[in-house]
Amino acid sequence: MRDEVNEPLGIIPARPSPWAKIGPALSRGGIGIGAVALCMGAYALWHRAQTNDGEPFAVARIEPAPAPPLSPPQPPPSAPSPPRPPPAVASPAATQVSAVASVSSGAQLEASSGVKVIRGGGGSATNALIIEVPQAHGVRQTSAPDKRLVERSNFGLLPRVGADGARPADVYARPVVERAELKGAPRVAVMVGGLGIDEAGTIAAIDKLPPAVSLAFAPYGARLDRDPARAREAGHEILLQAPMEPFGSAAAGPGPHTLTTAASEAENLESLHWLMSRFTGYIGITNYLGGKLSADAHAFSPVLAEMAARGLDYLDDGSSPRSLAREIAAKLSLPAAAADVVVDAAPTAEAIEGALARLEAQARRQGSAVGVATALPITVEHIARWAATLESRGISLVPISAAIARAPPPSARGNP
Repeated sequence: MRDEVNEPLGIIPARPSPWAKIGPALSRGGIGIGAVALCMGAYALWHRAQTNDGEPFAVARIEPAPAPPLSPPQPPPSAPSPPRPPPAVASPAATQVSAVASVSSGAQLEASSGVKVIRGGGGSATNALIIEVPQAHGVRQTSAPDKRLVERSNFGLLPRVGADGARPADVYARPVVERAELKGAPRVAVMVGGLGIDEAGTIAAIDKLPPAVSLAFAPYGARLDRDPARAREAGHEILLQAPMEPFGSAAAGPGPHTLTTAASEAENLESLHWLMSRFTGYIGITNYLGGKLSADAHAFSPVLAEMAARGLDYLDDGSSPRSLAREIAAKLSLPAAAADVVVDAAPTAEAIEGALARLEAQARRQGSAVGVATALPITVEHIARWAATLESRGISLVPISAAIARAPPPSARGNP
């Protein structure tokens, strides 16, 4: 019976649910049922993995695509012909091609266009050619040292001709870059020497002078492990300036390992090897002083023969009228040239401007001319300004290697 007197007002107690006693029993049994269901699900997954290796798969039909037509459809007669694709651009460093023409055609190519052709192994006829093509915007030179072109010595790395006949003078040379309208125009080459001694002057010459101006480094600089490489990175080709015995001097020469007339052949070659080992990447050697040595055929011939054997060029700076360099070099098949004008023989603004004018006149008269100078601040400034307007006067500025390659024999040169 309900006790309505003692029940809270308005609250009727809930009647006991018939599931009240059954629920706990089901809860206890549900654990077992759930475990059974879990085991069945795991078995189903395991069985599926065994049949498909755990990976979904599908079957697709693969059919070969129809072959393209043998030739593209031709445009209608009224339509204009499609434009031809532009020619391929050659590699900036070098492009190797097969020689399909005679040797004379390669020589004509070199003479008429200024493109340097290197024949594999120094061969002729139809051997492979390497034709160096400059970049449209700047020139990238071969990095130095080229492993083919060096040999180790007690002093360091020495230049040599590669097993394939490659010469350092050819591989390290800066390619000629000329505007189309200047093909066949007179050429001027300028070498500025004395670099490597004064750091500020060296950096100024590298940065201010046009890349076509060649730079010669003295062998006594403190930064020869960096400055020549920096010059080549800026686009300049470089030379080694070798000290040689001058006239009228009681001393043996301008510095250690100077090449002299009193030294034996072996002693001079040992000194030359020391000089050659100071840095790498140069196309050849030029003299520093040397009037007495270059006038002595007996003492000078072995020195030039060693340069020829190592694949180098030689530039006589023109300071001594008694030099036999060109005559000896011709007998040794050593590519060589002599300077026509010493630009700063008198290091004044007026004298330098006059010398540059004579250099231009010499180029117009004989087709090419070579000038040499020293890296004095006044010289660098005047050469930089002069070179900036040279092309507008119809003259090409080329590296020394190009002037050496085209240099006429001694008897064919006019007086400066």
